[in-house]
Amino acid sequence: MPPARKRPRAYDPARTRTAVLAQFGNVRAAVRSLTPEQLALPTRLGDWTVRELVAHVGTALTAVDRLLGEPEPARQDGRLLDWPFAIGADADAIAGTARRLAAEHPDLDAHLAEAERRFTERLDTRPGARLLPTSAGALPLADYVVTRTVELVVHTDDLNAAVPGLEVPYDRQALAAATRLLADALAVKAPGGSTEVRIPPYAVVQCVEGPRHTRGTPPNVVETDPLTWVRLATGRLAWKDALDGAKVSASGERADLGALLPLLR
Repeated sequence: MPPARKRPRAYDPARTRTAVLAQFGNVRAAVRSLTPEQLALPTRLGDWTVRELVAHVGTALTAVDRLLGEPEPARQDGRLLDWPFAIGADADAIAGTARRLAAEHPDLDAHLAEAERRFTERLDTRPGARLLPTSAGALPLADYVVTRTVELVVHTDDLNAAVPGLEVPYDRQALAAATRLLADALAVKAPGGSTEVRIPPYAVVQCVEGPRHTRGTPPNVVETDPLTWVRLATGRLAWKDALDGAKVSASGERADLGALLPLLR
């Protein structure tokens, strides 16, 4: 008999909303301290400057407003775990929008404040079950808000990498949600039970085809910390570099995840 299908992970909408706003607030506070010279610094995102990256961070929230402005789909035809694999198609449009927003909003704090206001207003007046026409298909608003934790955690890390000493903090719940969503996406991409991926203290998933262990220590184990996992899953860190830098441990013949990463392209 095949193993029972695992129930999708559930996220509490109130806690997710709080996490998104907390992480967005961390970024806003840091942006207020940036000098013109720091805003002009390059980032690891192609030719984006820090100013363009900050302008893009606002879209993590304004995307909700934009999608709610579209006609509601008739039925749900996407899953939360489809989202990580769908966003690559939007890459060119995202870059162009970031440059345009950076040029249109010289006052970045005011830009972020307006994004936060509209996001909060929308969540206050729309039910979580309201469907949005996303790149991953029609998703409930409550599910789409979970994806905002990935956007904000990833771009917080991008900001920290670009500006020496900035050290924007990570909200614990936002980091947890982002870690879990990306870990579950790996299990979707490589279904199976031969390898256990551990990302303490937030996630453990089984993946990769092969003999399934049922008790004791799994024969194939990968373990890393949440930020390293986020960087691996989003292409900010290569698998080989993580191994060489002792950022990840991998034991067993099916513990090489190099061919499966990154998840977001």
